[in-house]
This record gives sequence, structure tokens and C-alpha cells, in this order.
Amino acid sequence: MSALSPLLATLAQRIGAAHVLTDPADMAPYLREERGLYQGMTPAVLRPGTTEEVAFVVETCAQAGVAIVPQSGNTGLVGGQMPFGEVLVSLARLDRVRQVDPVDMTMTVEAGCILDRAHEAAEAVGCLFPLHIASQGSCRIGGNLSTNAGGTAVLRYGNARDLVLGLEVVLADGRVWNGLKRLRKNNAGYDLKQLFLGTEGTLGLITAAVLKLFPAPAQRTTAFLAVPDPAAALALLARLRGEAGDALTTFELMAAFGVETVLRHMPGTVRPFRDTHDWYVLVELSAPTRAFDLAALLEEGLGAAMEAGEVLDAVIATSGAQAANMWRLREDMSEAQKHEGGSIKHDVSVPVSRVPEFLARALPAVVAALPGLRPCPFGHVGDGNIHFNLSQPVGMEKAAFIAMWETFNRIVHDIVTDMDGSIAAEHGIGILKREELAHYADPVALDLMHRMKLALDPAGTLNPGKVIGT
Repeated sequence: MSALSPLLATLAQRIGAAHVLTDPADMAPYLREERGLYQGMTPAVLRPGTTEEVAFVVETCAQAGVAIVPQSGNTGLVGGQMPFGEVLVSLARLDRVRQVDPVDMTMTVEAGCILDRAHEAAEAVGCLFPLHIASQGSCRIGGNLSTNAGGTAVLRYGNARDLVLGLEVVLADGRVWNGLKRLRKNNAGYDLKQLFLGTEGTLGLITAAVLKLFPAPAQRTTAFLAVPDPAAALALLARLRGEAGDALTTFELMAAFGVETVLRHMPGTVRPFRDTHDWYVLVELSAPTRAFDLAALLEEGLGAAMEAGEVLDAVIATSGAQAANMWRLREDMSEAQKHEGGSIKHDVSVPVSRVPEFLARALPAVVAALPGLRPCPFGHVGDGNIHFNLSQPVGMEKAAFIAMWETFNRIVHDIVTDMDGSIAAEHGIGILKREELAHYADPVALDLMHRMKLALDPAGTLNPGKVIGT
């Protein structure tokens, strides 16, 4: 009989036996990590359905000295949601939209709410929730907030933490902090919600959040562009930002290899130009008003950019279907890369002004380390975040390539750190980058992180081994 059997029996009485999973087949979907880098292990998957049940689970496990790992959508890319012997607490059943208020411009949702459902709830009252990421059909709000997700609209709306007004959090001892305030201004003491945003469930379990809403766009204009190089893309960014202001919502840079990979492997994708170019940019402008014509504004700006040599070719979408095809060339890139064999991925950021410099330094450095390597850089140039992915050389064994992950980490992360950048822009630290954080972070910053962990989780039962390794 398992040593955990009495504990699990107690939990089953509260949350229901159907929601205490111990059969390997039932637990398997919770233990498979998106990239296949980690295989989780757990004696049980717990599926509480309310905040009160989450609190009971956390308190009961804490009293028994049993560590837990929280999980919402299991779409994380750094292994932060994977248990390695701990009990897994799935928040997927906490999936309710509690309130939508178009006057306050807020929405209160639970941690298990799928991101696309949050979008739909906002749209139903004529509003916009602007967090958009490739996994939005399956990722959940709790994971988005605990990793401080970014996405394609950070340029205009900010990261996930910028979209939160209040939180409800279950603490390590089972107490519930109700910070679900819908206030735009609140200076009454420390901003406690920031302790739990981006900390990957190591300080507390987010169970609900008050999210900011915005006026729904009355018009959108999307364009796919060919540019000579990243320096020209940066000049174009400055030009469009100067002319369009906050209407510039998206500015995504993609290398030719990534776009060609999508066209080769993803059915239904459409080549944007007759000729192949080295670099591409996806641009979107949006506005909540029709007081001015975004299409005309973009066309005028691109005309000036072409005269200046910043743009080689351009297609402005004339329909929603054409815009969707353009977006697929960007959003399907990670999925398409799987068809090219092993991929070593880096989620890094540098100051926006230094993106061309980073690429000019990092691209030759990684190719020099492994001739035949096929770099696939793409990302949110408007906020300085580049997904610097590396596809294995043709014919190389995947396992041998993946074994070089640490080698390429050192090359890429040394350059990023030298440029005052970050080794983790929007995916988090989890376990994948835990040692990298220890290697690169300021010692004082690391000390403060450890002190916060000790203060909020003194027994170390919340997602142990993640982020800072305790």
C-alpha cells in the first residue's frame, strides 16, 4: 500500500474520487511535456474544482510534507509544469469566467480558463483581451500569468503582468489571499500580485485573476513585407511607430529559413511573394475607431519605406482570409520546425535598438560552432524578443545535436548577457534554464529570490526545483 494512500483518501473525500488520478493511463496526458524534453513522474494527479478545494489540497499536502507541482494547460516550454516525483495539482477544472464588466473594462477569470475562451468572453461585450500566443487554443490563464507570457501584441499592450489588476492566490500553507480588486489605482502597501506573476507557481498558486480589457478594434490592417536585413527592419519599425503611434500592434521579424519551413511542411500556407528574400516582417495596425484609414496610413508609410530602401516588397491584406494566411507564416513556425529534426531553442531579449547587432553576432557564432547548422531566428522585434532557434544540420543524428544544447546556450547567452539582455524573455525559467539563471543572474538578485522563496514557502513544497532550484 502506498505511503500516500491515507493522504489521497482524505483528498478524495473532499474533491471527489474521480478527481484523484493514480492510473498511469489517466495521468499520462499531464506528464507529457510539449517539446518532449521531459517525462514527468507523479504518484497522483489532483484535480480540484474550486479555490476552496485548491486551498484544502495545498494545506493538506503541506501538513503531510508532500510537495506539489501546479499545472494549468501543460503548454509550458521550460518544464516548469512537470512533476518529478511530486504530486501534480491540475487547475484545469477552475475554468469559469466569473465576471465581465465593460464599464470597468475588466474580466475576472479562473486559472483554468483557456485563453481563447477569455478572448471570446471579452468579444461578447465588445471588448478586447490582447494577450495572443500560438497556443491560445489550449493554454490557460494560470499558466499565462505564472510565466508572464508575452506574445505578438506586447509592442502595444505589454506582457501578461501588464494586463493584470488583481489576483486570487493560494499560499503554501493553504491560506487564500483575495486580491481580486478591479482598481486602476491602488497604492495601499506593496503590490503583492507581482510576487506571483512570472514566478511559475513557486511562491503560490494563482486561482483567479482580474484582467484588463480594452476597446475592441474597429479596423485592422495586416501586411507581409520583405526587408533587406534586420537593420532595415529596425528603421521600418521606427518609421511606422512614428507615423502610426499606438496603432502599431504587431511587428514580427522572420528569417527566410523559418518561412520556407512553414511553406514546406504546413498544408494550406501560401507563398507571399514570387521571389524568396532573406528577411520578412509581419506588421499589423489596429484601432478602436474609424476616424482615420489604417490601410491608407500603412500604404503611405510603406511607400516611403520602399523609397528609403527599408522594404523590398510588400503585400497588404485585402481580406480576413489573406490576413490569416499571413499570420500562419509566423504562428506555424515552431510547429513546422519539428519536421526539420532536432531544434535547440533560445527565448532571449535585448534592447530593441540592439536586435540587429545581436543577430549579426549570434548567427555567425553558432554556425562556426557547428557547420551546416540551420538557424531559425524569429520573433517580436518591436519588444526586443527573439526566438533564436537552431535546426540540426541535415543528416546529423538528433540525439547528438540535442546533446549540444549547453554548448549553444553558452554561445547565445554570453552574447545576450554582454548586450544587457535577458536569457528568458517570455517562456520563463522552469527547469530548462534554472542553471543558466544561476550562472548569469546578479548575485544580489539571486539572494533576493531565495529570500522571497524562503519567506513564502519555507518548507519548499511549492514546485520545488524550479526557477531557483529550491
